[in-house]
Amino acid sequence: MLGSTIQKELMDIIMRELNDPRLTGMPSITRVKVSPDLSIADVYVTIMGTEGQQSASLNALKHSAGIMRTKLTKVLALRQAPFLKFHIDEGLKREIAVLDLIRKANEEDRERQAQAGDSPPAADDPPAADAR
Repeated sequence: MLGSTIQKELMDIIMRELNDPRLTGMPSITRVKVSPDLSIADVYVTIMGTEGQQSASLNALKHSAGIMRTKLTKVLALRQAPFLKFHIDEGLKREIAVLDLIRKANEEDRERQAQAGDSPPAADDPPAADAR
């Protein structure tokens, strides 16, 4: 619960209060994992753009972590907010790669079926009526 609250508040802080020119590609926080003792919050982000832009944006977020932590302490009425550790979310990259492989496999399967003369019905064709 604290993780989702931190995620929401950090997005507000990033969008409204950080004016770092390195923040390109609009970083998006995908999840926040807070340690059981509430001392550390691992913040996973996705950043659109080239690898260089992603790296620069991640460095900007890491550089601003102290400022964001101070703002979180005030907004969340906590005695002490957790230390913020920013990471690129690699899970999303893996999901996209798997989906791309599935798409390629489906295309290859359709090509093989077309070469064999067994063309499958198109997705928008109505199902055949049951002949009795």
